[in-house]
Amino acid sequence: MSSITEVKVPDIGDFKEVDVIEILVKPGDSVAKEASLITVESDKATMEIPSPAAGVVKELRVKLGDKVAEGSMILLLEASAGEAPAQAPKVAEVSAPPAPALEPAAESAPPTEPAAVPIHRPAPVPLEPVAEVPAFKPHASPSVRKFARELGADLSRVQGSGPKGRITREDVQAFVKGIMTQAPTPAPAPPVGCFVFDLPEWPQVDFAKFGPVELKPLSRIKKLSGANLHRNWISIPHVTQFDEADITELEAFRKESGAASEKQGFKLTMLAFLIKACITALRQYPEFNASLDRGGANLVLKKYFHIGVAVDTPDGLVVPVIRDADRKGVYELARELAEVSKLARDRKLKPGDMQGGTFSISSLGGIGGTAFTPIINAPEVAILGVSRSAMRPVWVGGKGEAAGQFMPRLMLRLSLSYDHRVIDGAAAARFTSYLASVLSDIRRSLL
Repeated sequence: MSSITEVKVPDIGDFKEVDVIEILVKPGDSVAKEASLITVESDKATMEIPSPAAGVVKELRVKLGDKVAEGSMILLLEASAGEAPAQAPKVAEVSAPPAPALEPAAESAPPTEPAAVPIHRPAPVPLEPVAEVPAFKPHASPSVRKFARELGADLSRVQGSGPKGRITREDVQAFVKGIMTQAPTPAPAPPVGCFVFDLPEWPQVDFAKFGPVELKPLSRIKKLSGANLHRNWISIPHVTQFDEADITELEAFRKESGAASEKQGFKLTMLAFLIKACITALRQYPEFNASLDRGGANLVLKKYFHIGVAVDTPDGLVVPVIRDADRKGVYELARELAEVSKLARDRKLKPGDMQGGTFSISSLGGIGGTAFTPIINAPEVAILGVSRSAMRPVWVGGKGEAAGQFMPRLMLRLSLSYDHRVIDGAAAARFTSYLASVLSDIRRSLL
């Protein structure tokens, strides 16, 4: 038995109508779940619409140049027997780079995707020598960008022949064919802030010679975030400052206040208090709530506080952003954290939900570990890593009943990675010390 499913355009944000610039399937094609069907383009972004289920394309209902909106019919899909009813597909990919995930933490195996076949090609050579890499972004769909990456083609050197100068797959093929028949010429100098590494080739090893192996494709999220993480790691001089915060009283207060939040359907977590404490520290040290401009000569100090929070999902880590966190109370933050975490795990986050962050927090406290070095989420200049708290004997000085003895205190381990081009070690030590003092006495966040 098989059923016919009407595949429609899903929620694409605030855009009322977008142009169909590429059709990636034809009648009779077999498509896998999440395989791209068409590419649409607005004046701000290019997106691929994926298939909600596996099946065979029976009939196309759109053509190149059509304008579509949410709910517009794309095609009829004949689903295979046993296939679950198709749900509205999610936007598969946006031409702007997504916000990168932070540290890896597996929760379940990612869905299998077709394994990428590595293609070794000579480095692309420009058709004409140029003085520098152009500042504009090449006009091409995500599938064409992926195709160009596989061939090692630099899209900034390709002349587009499609509507509005859009680069097509045929343009990329013609470019590669042309440069392979020419003598190599020197590549242009990289833009300011980029680095060229003369590294040996990655070792090619036939692992099956040494024992049984299994090929497990990376999830889409890990593929997209991997390039960004690599860029951030090699382009930003990372330094990590470690510290501890005494959260004995704060944890007791959180447990006392937790009953009220549970009645409202959400859990009051330590992460909500961490966000409030970080905002207090960011106000005190504004260079941590900033970004370097493209030329690296100016620091952009941000007057708003949008806090990115790493969320573990079956496909990998994503970083939704809590906007205007400084204007929200602890209960409101805890409720919003619960909501965005559910959206992330249900794969319902939109690209805009992961953009605009000014400072990020990656908490592994619920899993374990004593410390780690989180990778900065560019263009931010710092990220706070939080590990599991532990009860330890701490010497109590000063005056009072407990003075002059060791007391059991709940200590929270903090790991602050920072961009050494912007922040020096002394400033980082002051920041973590001040943050620890706020967590030790949350009343400081009211000052």
